[in-house]
Amino acid sequence: MLHQSVTDKRNRGGTFIMWAYNSVFYQIYPIGFCGAPVHNDGVCAPRIRKLMEWSEYLKELGVDSILLNPIFESDNHGYDTRDFRQIDCRLGTNEDFAEVCRDLHEHDVKIVLDGVFNHVGRGFWAFRDVQEKRWDSPYKDWFHISFDGNSCYDDGFWYEGWEGHYELVKLNLKNPAVVDYLLDCVKFWVDEFDIDGLRLDVAYCLDHDFMRRLRSYVQELKPDFVLIGEVLFGDYNLIVNDGMLHSCTNYECYKGIFSSFNSMNLFEIAHSLHRQFGADPWCIYRGKHLMTFVDNHDVTRLSSILTNKKHIPLAYGLLLGMPGIPCLYYGSEWGEEGLKAPDNDYALRPCFEEPKPNELTDFIKLLIRTRQNSDALCNGAYKNVVIQNHQLVFERVSETERVIVAVNAADYAYTARHGDLNGKMTDLLTGEEFLLEGSLEMEAYRVMYLKGSNLQ
Repeated sequence: MLHQSVTDKRNRGGTFIMWAYNSVFYQIYPIGFCGAPVHNDGVCAPRIRKLMEWSEYLKELGVDSILLNPIFESDNHGYDTRDFRQIDCRLGTNEDFAEVCRDLHEHDVKIVLDGVFNHVGRGFWAFRDVQEKRWDSPYKDWFHISFDGNSCYDDGFWYEGWEGHYELVKLNLKNPAVVDYLLDCVKFWVDEFDIDGLRLDVAYCLDHDFMRRLRSYVQELKPDFVLIGEVLFGDYNLIVNDGMLHSCTNYECYKGIFSSFNSMNLFEIAHSLHRQFGADPWCIYRGKHLMTFVDNHDVTRLSSILTNKKHIPLAYGLLLGMPGIPCLYYGSEWGEEGLKAPDNDYALRPCFEEPKPNELTDFIKLLIRTRQNSDALCNGAYKNVVIQNHQLVFERVSETERVIVAVNAADYAYTARHGDLNGKMTDLLTGEEFLLEGSLEMEAYRVMYLKGSNLQ
């Protein structure tokens, strides 16, 4: 009996976002990537057009969706928004970004923007109106304010900041006027830039009714519009469902990937993958496509966190072979290093003048191409086959295809033995053919994607 595929289980209720579930994303932090000043200097420069110099590279790499961190006018780092309707002057104008979006779409790359709806910067126009007019401001209820207290900035009133960061002023998403304003901004982005989706910043903080309203709104606005939430912990089912978001970040498996290689204990990631996507009734995320990654703009880069650099391509082999929506962070595809440091996020968000592809990039390009041509890798069910400290073999099966993913993290060859390792198989990465009879020989530091000639 075939495993029920992820595709089958997701296609119920709501709009089925096939393009996102079968995509490979590429994440860029534009303010850093474009070499903009760390603090907003008020000088307009068309730096965002640099993305057009990379669009051909992105297409050759094989990614078909780009995730852009904040691009709208802000005080400093982008998450402290001043104006949701204007591109940050350090990046250029709305016209510049509209041309960038047209160019990316012409290269078959979809565009997902960072939707920062939980909070704004102190320079946000409505908050400044409150600073000026206090009780008389029509926007005082857009925020969580008490005129009986004071802020650390001596505003003469207290307000709620995001997790104690008072440069980030929390919006009142229970206020219908705030919700209507944000939804109107989303419509503006679709009309002006033809964006294809949003990554919701700190989605774990967002009001659930707001997310339901957003889902309903964008579904009417653009039926294939995707919503992906940033979630660090907790039960992803609470917000990834037919009424709210289509996907969220899979931080459990992010940690599991690098930790498994560093501790040489692949049981950790195997446990997480089975817990999330296995066939047992208690497996919690079967039928969902969560966004998977090995690094991003908030964490140490893969090349810096892995203790054995020979594990870098293996980590990407695991990422592109496991369930989810893979997302690459700019520069890491050629092994760029970057350590997370206190009060220095820009160590993780650098400017590169041009791409620097190498052998690792070529291997990732092969993995991307292989995944995008495989229904099993994009949508198949998950089953652990062989788990050892240094080796992991698992199966991905859809209605049309069966693929065995095998990873050997050891510096020696290994023979995996299991009753499911049978039949004629072809390694999709090398073209090599095998006749398996209960065992699979794996070379040291090897990733294999073995496609069966028939479904079992």
